[in-house]
Amino acid sequence: MDEPLLRLEHLSKNFGAVHAITDVTLDIPAGQVTALAGDNGAGKSVLIKCVAGIHRPSSGRILWEGRQVDPRTPREAADLGIATVYQDLALCDNLDVVQNMFLGRERLHHRLLDEDDMEGAARETLRGLGVTTIRSVRQPVGSLSGGQRQSVAIAKSVLWHAKLVIMDEPTAALGTAQTEVVLDLIQQLAGRGIGVIVISHNMNDVFRVADRIAVFYLGRLVAVRPTTELDIPSVVQLMTTGTDAHSSPVAAPVTQR
Repeated sequence: MDEPLLRLEHLSKNFGAVHAITDVTLDIPAGQVTALAGDNGAGKSVLIKCVAGIHRPSSGRILWEGRQVDPRTPREAADLGIATVYQDLALCDNLDVVQNMFLGRERLHHRLLDEDDMEGAARETLRGLGVTTIRSVRQPVGSLSGGQRQSVAIAKSVLWHAKLVIMDEPTAALGTAQTEVVLDLIQQLAGRGIGVIVISHNMNDVFRVADRIAVFYLGRLVAVRPTTELDIPSVVQLMTTGTDAHSSPVAAPVTQR
């Protein structure tokens, strides 16, 4: 089998006496969308923050392209090729699209900002993703709709050559049309060979884009299956009880298929 893009081996994270995630082993392949499902507090956000360099695991290993890594900051994770798009998007409303896409990685020419080069690259990246709703790459991000802002955040990860994009509730508070745009962009990322992790409570969105679903219950990974082998009731049962007709109790080892 091909080496997964990201492999988490027996990952645990404790905050004092609180066990946020316990003994999680999970492979994330390139070119696929892996959805993380679970109730609030099940450990999904803590897991991605360990990968993104915000939290350091209490135990276990993170392997990136077959090599053990220990990202200590979000910048170290980004330098590996891991981009995280949080629910608040971390975009600056007072800056325009170009400035947001290059924030922290501005291009220079003779020690001056190369505005023309950055503007051309931003426009070409958006065009390549089929984003046509943004009137100008020089308009302030604060003037954009929720779907357009998500498009900018996704385009930014492509521009920075991310190999893995982690998205936290990417369609929250979006209308139907904007949601479709964002879901299409997620599928485009996978089509480009980029690995995608999506956290979402919207099961319809999950089944629309995910190739596989990893379900968490009380900090433990209780199932990882192709979406075609699951339906919404079975995922909900796993989320709320840790078991379904095809799985073992939560304390048992997890078998990935």
